[in-house]
Amino acid sequence: MLLARLAHVSLQVAATSGRNRKVALLAELFRDAGPDDVPIVIPYLAGRLPQGRLGIGWRTLGDPVPPAAAPTLTVTGVDAEFTALGALSGTGSRAVRRERLRALLGAATADEQHFLRALLTGEVRQGALDAVALDALARAAGAPPAEVRRAVMLAGSLQDVARGLLADGPDALATFRLTVGRPVQPMLAHTARSVTEAVERLGPCAVEEKLDGIRVQVHRDGSRVRAYTRTLDDITERLPDVVNAVAGFPGERFILDGEVIALGDDGRPRPFQETAARVGSRRDVPGAAANVPLVPVFFDALSVDDEALLDLPFTARHAALARLVPETLRVRRTLVPDPDDEAARLAADTFLADTLERGHEGVVVKGLGAPYSAGRRGASWLKVKPVHTLDLVVLAAEWGHGRRTGKLSNLHLGARLPDGSYAMLGKTFKGLTDTMLSRQTERLGELATGDDGFVVTVRPELVVEIAYDGLQRSTRYPAGVTLRFARVLRYREDKRPQEADTLETVLSRQG
Repeated sequence: MLLARLAHVSLQVAATSGRNRKVALLAELFRDAGPDDVPIVIPYLAGRLPQGRLGIGWRTLGDPVPPAAAPTLTVTGVDAEFTALGALSGTGSRAVRRERLRALLGAATADEQHFLRALLTGEVRQGALDAVALDALARAAGAPPAEVRRAVMLAGSLQDVARGLLADGPDALATFRLTVGRPVQPMLAHTARSVTEAVERLGPCAVEEKLDGIRVQVHRDGSRVRAYTRTLDDITERLPDVVNAVAGFPGERFILDGEVIALGDDGRPRPFQETAARVGSRRDVPGAAANVPLVPVFFDALSVDDEALLDLPFTARHAALARLVPETLRVRRTLVPDPDDEAARLAADTFLADTLERGHEGVVVKGLGAPYSAGRRGASWLKVKPVHTLDLVVLAAEWGHGRRTGKLSNLHLGARLPDGSYAMLGKTFKGLTDTMLSRQTERLGELATGDDGFVVTVRPELVVEIAYDGLQRSTRYPAGVTLRFARVLRYREDKRPQEADTLETVLSRQG
């Protein structure tokens, strides 16, 4: 497929507000694409590069390059060049990257140049997100959307399903099954204001502690253990302590969902940054494990002995979990089998208080009869925290002054909009430690798209967890609201900007 075709559809989708029209445009594009094109086309339309960040910003793009008169670039050819650019390293690589990039832009038409620059700088804003692409793919292939959605859930990749569908038709969906060694997207939770509210909404439920750790999905096949993040990255080599723990469980083949967390000698959680740094560390893993040992704590079983448990009620999945995992490595919980039982509800409130006293975040209340909705924020899981929190995207940062001179300090915070852009909700510099200031100055510098000497605008790629006391009306911001007493809790390196909270979520918390 010519890149010009993709660039043209991108412009059409950007100019279209209706979801049905977006689906129709993308379905037509997918019908014209080959099986090898679509796994590239899908992330491009969502503003993502399959290779991840290439370290190319406006400075690297440099001066304008005269466009080509006629289109010749193909989608697969551009993708191969991006892969080559990402592999460049060592002395002189920056100059080589710049020259190859100029050559690529010189082979592109004006519309293709516009699309490529937007893609490289994170400025694709058209609302062609994965949910829209999924429906378009189903329409293009003549497959039921629900079956395509389930296949994506089990494959963990819309691109893989797209390749199979366009190569083999709807029959390909049967090949995507829950398989040990192939991670699936995790189930996520909505928010409730209190345990009482959560119990009233769910009925019979379990109230489980919510740990301030890193989500992991662990797969075991005989003696082989693999660990994956919530974004499906393989981090097995970084977690030898977790691998050793799981290797000692009974059973041969299973998939477990849980978290890893660093605990102090007193059993209380160490700062989240220590857990995150340990999970992210690739250097001297044995030394890091000795200094900051991690404990896996599990709360769900997705498959045991090749039996998929996703569609079973939570009670059955937890029973399977309890047969595999010792109680010390399962999250603490209390049951509310009858929501009208006042004693059980009081015990649930007490459980939350005890959980907070042990230093954890809060609780997750889970419906006992609910299946595991992989890849979705299921209505049967409700998290309860003692403070309001949001996961927002950093849009810009201001240069600090005084003791923060030379550091990027005051963060501009945004919530997701349906078209893929962001609504700014306010600013904050509170809660930032010296270490966080240094790290964010370096990271935001890499993402910078502009600097007027006061504010540095950045590509919206970093997610930060913000605590706040409530919302207040404000005419300064486009959404008409701003956050009261916002402060930074932590950077969420485990989350993509597409997983940040939406403006709709923010506004639903008014009052």
